Amino acid sequence: MDGRWIRISIARQVLELFDGSRLVAAYPVSTAAKGVGERIGSEQTPRGALEVKELIGHGAPRGTVFVGRQSTGEIYTDDMRAANSDRDWILSRVIWLGGLEDDRNLGGSVDTFARHIYIHGTADDEHLGEARSHGCIRMRSDDVIELFDAIEPGTLVHVDE
Repeated sequence: MDGRWIRISIARQVLELFDGSRLVAAYPVSTAAKGVGERIGSEQTPRGALEVKELIGHGAPRGTVFVGRQSTGEIYTDDMRAANSDRDWILSRVIWLGGLEDDRNLGGSVDTFARHIYIHGTADDEHLGEARSHGCIRMRSDDVIELFDAIEPGTLVHVDE
């Protein structure tokens, strides 16, 4: 492949950023607790060829809280987590993904973009390296900011089991 692209390994719970064939960076992630799958409402991480459709949060402070892809104006704290222990925190940056494979992860009941599948920041004490998300790919805030700054819309993403 030419240019920058991303590979996410479900089995290894790692996201790798490549420039052509050269590995640029590797980060621990957390994918779906319910495994892999493409159906809307499945809470699973979609597989196959995807692309970065939108980058949200450019220049936002580390720890910015997002709901519905919009900043709430809050900066995450441990006290916020204690008060909302069951909340799925979307922090710092949102990298919104869209599928590229008709009837696998694009279109109809399997559309990754319509499912709101993101690569996003999470609380730093979150268990990365373990499948625990609701379908998205979670990263540490510093890692997702670094990745966000290294890619652009259209960057290819491949999710492998």
